[in-house]
Amino acid sequence: MSPAAPSTAPRSTPPRPGLDGLADRHLGWLAVANLVANIGIVVTGAVVRLTGSGLGCPTWPRCTEESYAAHPSMGIHGAIEFGNRLLTFVLAAIALLTFLAAWRATSRRASWIAFGIGLGIPAQAVIGGITVLTDLNPWIVALHLLLSLAMIGLCVVLLDHVRHPEVWGPAARATAPATPPLVRRLTIAAFAVGWVVLYLGTIVTGSGPHAGDENAPRTGLDPATFSHVHAWAVYALVGLTVALLVVARRRGDTQLTRAVTALLAVELAQGLVGYVQYFTGLPVGLVALHMLGAAVTSAALTWVVVRAFRPVTIVAEPDVRVARV
Repeated sequence: MSPAAPSTAPRSTPPRPGLDGLADRHLGWLAVANLVANIGIVVTGAVVRLTGSGLGCPTWPRCTEESYAAHPSMGIHGAIEFGNRLLTFVLAAIALLTFLAAWRATSRRASWIAFGIGLGIPAQAVIGGITVLTDLNPWIVALHLLLSLAMIGLCVVLLDHVRHPEVWGPAARATAPATPPLVRRLTIAAFAVGWVVLYLGTIVTGSGPHAGDENAPRTGLDPATFSHVHAWAVYALVGLTVALLVVARRRGDTQLTRAVTALLAVELAQGLVGYVQYFTGLPVGLVALHMLGAAVTSAALTWVVVRAFRPVTIVAEPDVRVARV
């Protein structure tokens, strides 16, 4: 009788008691909640602007000179703007819980990422306040959105670190091979051009009709011209994404291929929505969908970077089938 082969299955880590075990169990869900909440506040911010509620609370940090809360007499615009402000506290609570859970789980890298997300929330509140105090200056509104998109990218980094801590550990980073030069260049180029696309999108929005208030200033730039400039940048991004997809597939990097494929799908969907909204007079429903697409684009761009620069590649378990006798 031949000796039994040693088991190659990874040993499960025994659960830790008390708060540490609770942190281990819920850190992943909190990381997901961060991502969902930050995407959600981009959408609610779009609702504020598209309903003309940007100055529903005419001052900051109070909603009115007398109160922090909206009064029923301020109507639907006041309720919408005040509701969007309240969501800031939801984001802050999720970020704080995530930081505490990461710290209790002794995931220091995840703790610092969560701390960075937490710092972005008061920064967002201050920029939002400046937006109101400048009567929705379109350049400040653009900065407000871009910071949200950057925080979404940081949430994706956090999620990957939480789900795969062994990949980002010191041992893996010390022994991992460097990212191939062509993959590195294409990834950096796609990420950079992707952010150019997002920035140009804010310029188009700041030049268009949906200002957030009928008396809000506009950039003074021609929206049709910058719509074409924005589209050219999108063409460049799609070209870089296709090139990166070809390289990833030829290398057999299934995880990077999956991430780049998702990015390409988001880009094509965004392009379709963008063209339809342009030729149909910018209906508010499509503009809101396009804003959601911008948030998902930021997440997808970051996912590609994370996959391309991972210290090691997680190899899937082999598909073991039992032969029939």
